[in-house]
Amino acid sequence: MAPGALAQVLRDLPKVTDPNVLVGTETSDDAGVYRLTDEIAIVQTIDFFPPVVDDPRDFGAIAAANALNDVFAMGGAPLLALSVAAFPEELPTSVLGEILEGADETVRAAGALLAGGHTIRDVEPKYGLAVVGTAHPDAVWAKSTAAPGDAIFLTKPLGTGLVLHGHKRGLAGETELAEAVGWMRMLNREAAEALRPFGPSAVTDVTGFGLLGHAHETASRSRVRIVLDAAALPVLPGALEV
Repeated sequence: MAPGALAQVLRDLPKVTDPNVLVGTETSDDAGVYRLTDEIAIVQTIDFFPPVVDDPRDFGAIAAANALNDVFAMGGAPLLALSVAAFPEELPTSVLGEILEGADETVRAAGALLAGGHTIRDVEPKYGLAVVGTAHPDAVWAKSTAAPGDAIFLTKPLGTGLVLHGHKRGLAGETELAEAVGWMRMLNREAAEALRPFGPSAVTDVTGFGLLGHAHETASRSRVRIVLDAAALPVLPGALEV
């Protein structure tokens, strides 16, 4: 679903009026945030999708990182994760095991625990996580609070989708694919910790909608204009060639 269409669906939902809901559906943010006390807020998200690479362990790690990075993008720390999975009956159990092992390794690297989940049968495999984390209520990073004069920092190079599709069509090699997969598996934990002392005004995790989609969401929710210098954007090897 396109960002604009998704935003309209969310706008049509009944409004949440509980003052403890610090981040809800209004901003199409990376996660929901609920204040428990003056010191602790819960950050909760869910993310899952079909395989984007052939290697099952890489797929599990990438899917886990996508969900966990949503919590880091809100200024939170992941605590607990649950698997959300759909698998065809004919899929070997060894493949399922590798997906779960890749996910568990990534969850542990994020400082959290994989504590179960739910699986259904489907003709196409899908995997992801529901993640719960915590943040300080006064230090939640939303995407809707960018301000005039802010500078934009990207913590990863762009072009994973281009490289993945290019590899399938013979337009990108194994080296380019391995580079892209390495970045897709990478957690944003260290980037978030480096960013925290600066008190960023707005943060978002750039994934499925790409840089332009996420920049549009941030700009429209924040009521600012975002200017991007194409020549200054970091790019994965092989992406522009594709």
